[in-house]
Amino acid sequence: MNRLNDESPFEDYRQQFAAGRFGMILFLISIGMLFAATILCYLFVRINPDPTIPWRLPGEPGLPGLLAASTVVLVVSSITLWAAQVAIVRGTQTRWLAATLVLGLVFLLMQAIAWWQLYSKQVTITDGLFAWTFYVLTGLHALHVIGGIVPMAVVTRRSARGMYSADHHDGITYCAMYWHFLDAVWIILYATLWFGSLSGAA
Repeated sequence: MNRLNDESPFEDYRQQFAAGRFGMILFLISIGMLFAATILCYLFVRINPDPTIPWRLPGEPGLPGLLAASTVVLVVSSITLWAAQVAIVRGTQTRWLAATLVLGLVFLLMQAIAWWQLYSKQVTITDGLFAWTFYVLTGLHALHVIGGIVPMAVVTRRSARGMYSADHHDGITYCAMYWHFLDAVWIILYATLWFGSLSGAA
């Protein structure tokens, strides 16, 4: 009787890398569906408003200006992460990962300040649909950024120890896929919030 091959189909690094990327793609698709559903709900409510629920309260401020600056910070963090990927693929250890990690933390800090700016003006999540949209969308994205900061810190530490090379850089690639995805999602969310702040203003 012939014995079945007991070898794992993913023992080869290239196969493991391909499987990991495929798994990350599926993960990002699931997250994308969550954000898409949230945005679609927003658009439905915005296009078909409930006359009994105000979109914005009288005197309610619009988007905090800090959100535009935080958008720039997040875009720059994607650039530094891309630079880190290029350096690692070329076999060069880099500090671009550390820069990306710092920029990610700065983004979260700016988001927290933006929240505080609205909250200090007595704008809470129950004050109209615009406020609800702002807190839910930015909060949902911030949670996913926090979820990306943790593996980014791990990857940065491993990179500093020289654990990645031109032939083995899977951890950085997975983090980059997730981070660039969050960057793209944030641009869409910011555009959504900006659109909502234009019409229906008090």
